[in-house]
Amino acid sequence: MDSPINSEDTITFKRTHFYSVLVILAFAIGILTGYVVWGLAPRSQQAMVNNPPVAQGPIVEAPAATQAPQFTRYDIPFEGFPSQGPVDAPIVIVEFSDFQCPFCKRFQDETAAQLLAAYPDQIRFVYRHLPLTSIHPEAFPSAEASMCANEQDAFWDFHDRIFENQDRLGRELYLQIAADLNLDAVTFEECLNSGKYKDAIQQDMDFALNLGVQSTPTFFINGLAIVGAQPLEAFKQIIDLELAGKIP
Repeated sequence: MDSPINSEDTITFKRTHFYSVLVILAFAIGILTGYVVWGLAPRSQQAMVNNPPVAQGPIVEAPAATQAPQFTRYDIPFEGFPSQGPVDAPIVIVEFSDFQCPFCKRFQDETAAQLLAAYPDQIRFVYRHLPLTSIHPEAFPSAEASMCANEQDAFWDFHDRIFENQDRLGRELYLQIAADLNLDAVTFEECLNSGKYKDAIQQDMDFALNLGVQSTPTFFINGLAIVGAQPLEAFKQIIDLELAGKIP
């Protein structure tokens, strides 16, 4: 049974008084709770109120002057490889190329002559081999043929003729070019048959691939990489900075 309520022990509240007290109490508890939580929060969280975090990730549309461009200079051997231009030129451009590559031909047709003409006596241009044998079956044989022509001091003439006739690469073409250039036919053909430059070309390939070169043509301007058949202006931007001593 429920116990009877003694009237002397009870106090009667009006409903409106009860609600008023409840609201004041809740307000006080809220302030106290906020003070305790804020006081215990780490300083880093407090700071976020007045200093919201900056978004992380790449910065886009930033003014060019806010950060100097970064350059990586690679050590690319060039002595002993086919080259043209002064041996003491201040700019050495090493090209890793493939005679059957259409983009290499584009560079040869559209940019190479302009580049050398823009910097007379300032560029030594070096050719190294990177035949993409998985997609260009004549890339390696044409590289061998060019090295056989190099034995007779005709690398660059042979190089130009191969690109001019890229649509009909093959042994018959290589022999015809050798004849047109008045090379010693017997010596040239013996060189082709011997395969004597296979290892040298493979070493070029291995060097480029180990360096991370993934496509042809790839160029190194005093060790600074530029990838693809870029227009003349792309080369000039790097060369001008290099000649001015503005690249570390």
